[in-house]
Amino acid sequence: MAISNFTEHEKYKSFQEFACSTKLTERIHNKLICLSVLNIFLSVTAFLGNTLILVALHKESSLHPPSKLLFRSLATTDLCVGIIVQPLVVTYFMSAMNERWNICRYAYVAALIAGYILISVSLFTLTAISVDRLLALLLGLRYRQVVTLKRIYPAVAAFWGVSIIGSTMYLWDYLITLWYGYIGISVCLVTSIFSYVKIYVNLRHHQIQVQVSVDQGLQKQTTLQNKARYRRTVSSALWVQIALVVCYLPYGILEILVIQRGISSSLYLFKAFAVTLIYLNSSLNPILYCWKIREVRQAVKDTIRELFSPSH
Repeated sequence: MAISNFTEHEKYKSFQEFACSTKLTERIHNKLICLSVLNIFLSVTAFLGNTLILVALHKESSLHPPSKLLFRSLATTDLCVGIIVQPLVVTYFMSAMNERWNICRYAYVAALIAGYILISVSLFTLTAISVDRLLALLLGLRYRQVVTLKRIYPAVAAFWGVSIIGSTMYLWDYLITLWYGYIGISVCLVTSIFSYVKIYVNLRHHQIQVQVSVDQGLQKQTTLQNKARYRRTVSSALWVQIALVVCYLPYGILEILVIQRGISSSLYLFKAFAVTLIYLNSSLNPILYCWKIREVRQAVKDTIRELFSPSH
């Protein structure tokens, strides 16, 4: 199959033109239908799952409010992926199959910008969660005085503001959005890795101290319980971070291949499936919250029980 090669500056514009052309759709109608059905299913699961999580977080009172706000922000972005981005993606696929090129181009650009915004907010929020967990460990009793809602609200607002500005720059010069993505992803990954490595090192050091204290009969039961609870919260945040990396990694690899080899129908299809894998992350996160955060799991169970109880 023929492959077109482009310079770095022309690549993204050419890809957009290729994405809404007969070169793309002439042989892959069935695969586009498959992708549309898959995205419709994931849209429904993302909507239902994250709606339940938001209701559960609203009811849950034992979580520290700033930490809860970060998880609510993350669940909100996942909910928006299900109700905004994936319907736009399905519209794009269907219009490409039916050769309605004007709708195709608008849907493609709208899905791309909306996806960029929500993915950016998710990355920033997950990074903030990793820093939040590190501060909870390092600050100890001072944590609740330092990390407050008054400080977290402006941070979350900044995540949305920067994401919207950086993503909508695509309409003016897509290279700005491209470099915004490169820099943003790098900063977020480095910060998260540093935070979790620092947490691991500190917990490992504390574990050695605990063992010495236990041997000497000095360790208090309350301290052990607090550390066990902290480990659970770190574990839940880390699992969400790992799921994001696993879902995003294939897309990153395919981006490199597109840069090196140019655009083809086969690479386009792999990239479309990789984007769908990114959207799968929005359906996986509610499952991870219920699995790893006991308080959220109980609140979700209570919500479902209320919905299906005979009194309703």
